[in-house]
Amino acid sequence: MSAPSEPRADRTRGLVVALSKAGRTKIRYPAELVRDDGVRVTVRAPWAAPGVRDFGFVRFEPGDVLTEHYWRDRWFAVKEVRAGDGGLKGWYCDITRPAVLVDGVLAVEDLDLDLWVSADGATVLRLDEDEFAESGLAGLDPAAAGAAVRALDELERLARTEGLTGLLG
Repeated sequence: MSAPSEPRADRTRGLVVALSKAGRTKIRYPAELVRDDGVRVTVRAPWAAPGVRDFGFVRFEPGDVLTEHYWRDRWFAVKEVRAGDGGLKGWYCDITRPAVLVDGVLAVEDLDLDLWVSADGATVLRLDEDEFAESGLAGLDPAAAGAAVRALDELERLARTEGLTGLLG
């Protein structure tokens, strides 16, 4: 497990989110620090990838705004996705190692598993389980693989029962 990092809300309003996967940087983007309580870091950022990404169940596109919640003690991140007009599209959840914030960089390691929850909560989709299996994490780091699966199960249970808003409040 990563060492805890210190809260930064009192030092800066901006930071960089650095998402890595399998030891390589997947994407880096600037984000506005909304809140850091020492356990959870919440940032807001526009859709950072170029162009439109159509998953079939949701489209991420320029103008979308994501409010992203990262935990230092949990194995997931929850991203509230809103269209440019403010309408809620839903929540995209990444299964990750606990986040680390150091010197204005929020480092997050993506572990392949994802969960999508539609705005009305009616659609809950487990995603990329095949990629997770192919990643070899279960053999390389069984403890991390187990934590990742438990995190996905926990998020799915919350999404199907209470909803994710209680987690994010």
